[in-house]
Amino acid sequence: MCPEQHRSRRPPLWTRLGLRGRVTVTFALGALILSVLMGAISYFTTRHFLVGERESASIKLAFGNAKTIREDIQLHAQDKTRPLATTIARALSIADSGTKTSHSILRYDGTWHVRELQFNQNALPASLRGALRSDGAAAQTYTYRGTPELAVGVRIRPIHAVYFEIFDMVDLAHTLRVLLLALVGAGVVTTVFGAALGRWASGRSLRPLTGVSRVAATIAGGDLGTRLAAAPGDPDLAALTRSFNRMVDQLQERIEREARFTSDVSHELRSPLTTLAASLEVLEHQAGTLTPSGRRALELLTADVRRFQRMVGDLLEISRSDTGSADVSLEEVDPGELVRRSILAAQRTLPAAGEPPAVWVDPALEDIRLLVDKRRFERVMTNLIENAAHYGGGATAVRVERGPSMDGHDASVRISVEDAGPGVPESERGRVFERFYRGHAAFQRGAGTGTGLGLALVAEHVRLHGGRVWVDDAGAGGARFTIELPGHLADDDDQDSPAPARGSP
Repeated sequence: MCPEQHRSRRPPLWTRLGLRGRVTVTFALGALILSVLMGAISYFTTRHFLVGERESASIKLAFGNAKTIREDIQLHAQDKTRPLATTIARALSIADSGTKTSHSILRYDGTWHVRELQFNQNALPASLRGALRSDGAAAQTYTYRGTPELAVGVRIRPIHAVYFEIFDMVDLAHTLRVLLLALVGAGVVTTVFGAALGRWASGRSLRPLTGVSRVAATIAGGDLGTRLAAAPGDPDLAALTRSFNRMVDQLQERIEREARFTSDVSHELRSPLTTLAASLEVLEHQAGTLTPSGRRALELLTADVRRFQRMVGDLLEISRSDTGSADVSLEEVDPGELVRRSILAAQRTLPAAGEPPAVWVDPALEDIRLLVDKRRFERVMTNLIENAAHYGGGATAVRVERGPSMDGHDASVRISVEDAGPGVPESERGRVFERFYRGHAAFQRGAGTGTGLGLALVAEHVRLHGGRVWVDDAGAGGARFTIELPGHLADDDDQDSPAPARGSP
């Protein structure tokens, strides 16, 4: 699979977050959006109000100063004892004295009059001067030398002059900046609080689902008697609990019915099979009197009857496991010796298995012992050897190794059976241990004599011993079936006893 296809099949990020993560993100986004909306409304409303108030007060003040300047110039026209420039400078000084943050500019008789050189006609926006050509007054906010300013212009028609006053807006800008920072901080706090609230709410809301998941895992592990506790205080959860428990009841009833059916059918088949097998033994003793075609028919019939007996035996074993009536007789054994004896037993019951595989035992297993049911373990090894003979051209090697500790035990023992076949595709490795599943390889390799119960029975026996089994690729090709069983350190008496020889049987 190419990387592009692999990426295209990945679920979206929103799905990978999980239900609790999605609820948390939704709460956080909701709090963030609400904070942004409320903050924006608050900021722009406050800004509009403060700027409007400042403009109104500034315009009112500018009109008052313009009136004072007009009166002073008109008085100068009547009494010319002082120079005009002095009169205008005094009037502009009086206008600026009303506030420390304003600067007056007067255009009279074609001449610009200012108190401060840095605030001359060039400090005025051109658009404001153009607006006064048609209007009697105008105001405009702008930035001059990095400082926010408000310029107000008033046309003084009686003396044909134009008066401008520039007001410093630094304090207002600072106030708005502080307000913006406060709103941003409040938005961050609200978003974090929303995320925390979403996490808490999702945890409380999903807690019943966690219980459902835990109970479902217990049921999947084989404990069909587990049920959800009733939730009378919550009608929604009560309905979920009733539905779930009713579903498990029906599932348990169906599984028990199928297990009883399998067990009954298997028991009913054993009697005629026993009669049939006894009759075949009689015929085998008289095989010399049969014709060649009769002997061939007898051989085929014998092989099918034995195969039928194996399948019925497997069905009985599985039905006992399903009903919980499987008896396990555990004995403490040496792993290497157990594997060798089991392979010898498999060779006796499987004439078509060929030469026995080489067995390698890890020296690190010297002080490790297993608690197993010998009969069941021999059946496990027999089924694995038979599976290798049918589908892998025969078992080529058996390895007994020490594995990591599992489930609180001192160590684990891994028994691997390797074959020289084409291996098991990855798409089938999770299903080869299902009942009656044989896979496409069973029909491609010319080995269609299996029933599809051998590996399922292996998984059942290993599970009864608290272990696990899996399949992967062997180092030299083919398939490798590995069993992992919990082990423990041998007692001192066992360690003092001579260990069996290592190597092939």
